[in-house]
Amino acid sequence: MQNLRGVRRTAIVSGLVLAGVCLLGGNTLVSAAGQDTVKNSYAPVDDKETFAAIHSRMVSAKPGIMKRQMDLLEQRYDLSDRPAKGVTMDRTKPVQEGVRVKLPAGVSWDELSNLTPDQIRDRGAFPQGFLPLPHANHPEGGMVFPKTELDELNKQEARDLTRFDLDFDIPDRFLAEFPAAIYLTTRPDLGDVSQGKLVTIDNYYDIFSGILNPKQIEGLRLLLTPFPQQQFNQTTDRRSDKPSRGVACLDCHQNGGTNGAFHLVGDIRPQEFRHRIETPALRGVNIQRLFGSQRALKTVEDFTEFEQRAAYFDGDHVIAAKKGVNVLERGSQVHFMAEFEELLDFPPAPKLMWDGKLDPKLATAAELHGQDVFFNKGRCAECHSGQYFTDNQMHDLHAERFYKQHMVNGMMMARDGAIKTFPLRGIKDTPPYLHDGRLLTLDDTVEYFNLVLGTKLTEQEKKDLVAYLRVL
Repeated sequence: MQNLRGVRRTAIVSGLVLAGVCLLGGNTLVSAAGQDTVKNSYAPVDDKETFAAIHSRMVSAKPGIMKRQMDLLEQRYDLSDRPAKGVTMDRTKPVQEGVRVKLPAGVSWDELSNLTPDQIRDRGAFPQGFLPLPHANHPEGGMVFPKTELDELNKQEARDLTRFDLDFDIPDRFLAEFPAAIYLTTRPDLGDVSQGKLVTIDNYYDIFSGILNPKQIEGLRLLLTPFPQQQFNQTTDRRSDKPSRGVACLDCHQNGGTNGAFHLVGDIRPQEFRHRIETPALRGVNIQRLFGSQRALKTVEDFTEFEQRAAYFDGDHVIAAKKGVNVLERGSQVHFMAEFEELLDFPPAPKLMWDGKLDPKLATAAELHGQDVFFNKGRCAECHSGQYFTDNQMHDLHAERFYKQHMVNGMMMARDGAIKTFPLRGIKDTPPYLHDGRLLTLDDTVEYFNLVLGTKLTEQEKKDLVAYLRVL
């Protein structure tokens, strides 16, 4: 076994010097001659390179890796700054408008909607921006944070979550407002309680003492406490310049919202079939009954424990033991964390009545028409039902009908599988969309579902549906 590990490591290191990447999970063991020998679900535990060697190799490879990813985004999307007039997120950040997914040459959206899935697949006409979105470096994977989060954590805590091998890829204009507003189910009278600050371990007590009870305050403290994670820990095979205390739950779910931080799901092997996962907001956790975009965990307590024990380490409990997994105590710690999470409310929606329908006295004609499309021709309400616009189920759209399986930037363009129905309340405040963030705007989202569901909406119906989604 030791000889096999040595052969594997030699081959991987040799290949990585050329490719500039380091595979973490679901690898194939290869011989020095490049022939496949054994497929493996585990990450290597023993260190064969010094940190200096890892750092030097990956820093050198970084420009090429990021250019490859940014070229892909430019190929797939219109990334220009086109804010919607008079439409903002929680406070003042403009909402980006327009369809940003680029069409294949020589075809319009109307023409595409009149083709069958087989025709679209055979012609290679499925828009590339509708395909699964690879991680910024898919063979490597791991958590990646946007610059706004990195800068504020450094300022407040002197804790650096910058990766020396990767940068964040999606432009800031397509991310949620930072820091997010915080609304509490227990104190709706207070409105946004965040004071316009990113809540961290340094300021949480001053902000929330007198608003939360002791259990909730302790739960928040734990959600803000950094624990070891695959890329951010004390070991040699980390991806931060200095040994790291780790990552906190609310580093991704900033202020209970989202900052767009992404990583790869831990429950799929081999590596090229793993899905990019974009951080969802925790708002409205109290009304949800499924957790994890595809894992279908049944309680937020289950999800909190799962994240700490497995997801933080690519689903590999062996490497987790090496890097310092934090095993939370279910009866107090996990329960307290969940108790705070379940206080996070959706933002106010002044035009909605108690049943989730628009107040006709407040809504515009376009919004009312968009509501009609949503509940009827658009078929949105078949999954996004009720006051919070979720049926708390999972659905497989079988989008793979529209394209042939192929590799892009180290990721296999394969099926998405069943995805849970996320609630749509406050949807304009939490871009980008779909579980991997492949849809940058609500306009993109409407076009995606119009094509995949075959609803054949008119241009006016699409426009009014977007107007309706913005007021939810």
